[in-house]
Amino acid sequence: MKLDRLFAVGLLGVGLAVPTALADTLASGIALYQQGKFAEAEAALQGAAGAEAQAYLAASRVRQRKFAPAEEPARAAVAALPTHDVAVAALGGCLVGLQKYDDAVAAMSAALEKQNDLAYAYYWRGMAYNGKKDAPRAIEDLNTFLKLAPKAPEADSVRQVLATLG
Repeated sequence: MKLDRLFAVGLLGVGLAVPTALADTLASGIALYQQGKFAEAEAALQGAAGAEAQAYLAASRVRQRKFAPAEEPARAAVAALPTHDVAVAALGGCLVGLQKYDDAVAAMSAALEKQNDLAYAYYWRGMAYNGKKDAPRAIEDLNTFLKLAPKAPEADSVRQVLATLG
């Protein structure tokens, strides 16, 4: 057991609060992500292990528009958890952000073959089709996203994109 962990266990044993720095990095990283504190989530998650940590690390980077550093953890997370909402969204976001539209279409299509109700797979595939100037497919996927997640934070911007596509 690491010295930090022994110290934390010792503090718990005598009824003292454990410093935040010694808290579970995955749980705290996810909590920070959910609070919209993406830089702090990224810092916390860099020390966490596992596919879910990689998913949230990648998603935190995508939210900060750090697309290139998000790609490796996003791909690792999707490889381990192919239908994890956050992992799929992070991979789609970084690939579209990097303008790797063909890769985004392929990755989101693969996720949808495994589970066809992944709203953000439709969103990112639709955005990739939009980047490829394939309006019919973009419209279809973005409309499916709105059916699955009508109150998503992106819903209004998707409606604006759809209005420009016809």
